[in-house]
Amino acid sequence: MSNGHTDKPQPEDVIPGLSDAVIYDKAPAAASRKTRPRFRPFRFIGALIVGFFAFSILSVAIHRFVPVPITLLMIQRVMEGEGLDHRWVPASQISDNLKRAVIASEDARFCLHSGFDLTAIEKAERYNKTHKKKRGASTISQQTAKNVFLWPNRSWVRKGFEVYYTFLIEHMWSKDRIMEVYLNSIEMGPGVYGAEAGSQYWFGHSARTLSRGEAAQLAAILPSPMKRKAKGNKRSSRIAANAQTVAGRGLDTCAAE
Repeated sequence: MSNGHTDKPQPEDVIPGLSDAVIYDKAPAAASRKTRPRFRPFRFIGALIVGFFAFSILSVAIHRFVPVPITLLMIQRVMEGEGLDHRWVPASQISDNLKRAVIASEDARFCLHSGFDLTAIEKAERYNKTHKKKRGASTISQQTAKNVFLWPNRSWVRKGFEVYYTFLIEHMWSKDRIMEVYLNSIEMGPGVYGAEAGSQYWFGHSARTLSRGEAAQLAAILPSPMKRKAKGNKRSSRIAANAQTVAGRGLDTCAAE
């Protein structure tokens, strides 16, 4: 008969080895929640910086040997509807006439400086103070760093990265390699990039057989290849004469064969 009290569970309901008090007098403690890791901005920024240096050094090291397949400028021009004609050839298949012509036109001290021509920079600063049309002083090394690794738009941020990449390629590549990458990456017309594509586009033959006059005409369009034409360019005769001086003074020995 029931005596009005709640019966305790039968022995078979009790886990062997545990008392009733353990089972019924106290609920088990809740599992502790895992705490989320705190966001550490300085550690994140540090990781980004380390990652950038690792990526930049690795990419420069790779392109010391591997041809540059495409650049950001090429992608931009394709998106603008200009097309893409880019034909990579080794330096041995590019006429020394073109190498001398671009040295005469763009960077007469290419074989002498370590990426930056301080004399040209000083001259450009003095000239720009008294003239509305500004004159640049970027070396072939700087132009190569910009063309291959950076975006085309001008800004102080890009200029800072340009200095950094110029330092890298000057210390990790030979001058001959810098010239080879430069001549294979520069814009030489609407959708036309590199010496081989430029030579075929303007003269209908290989860059290996460029004459002095043709090389000077190609070098003459480099400041503004989207607007200027190689044939009939007034700058070409002066560049051809300066290229002769470059050869005579041995200013092309680091790049010409």
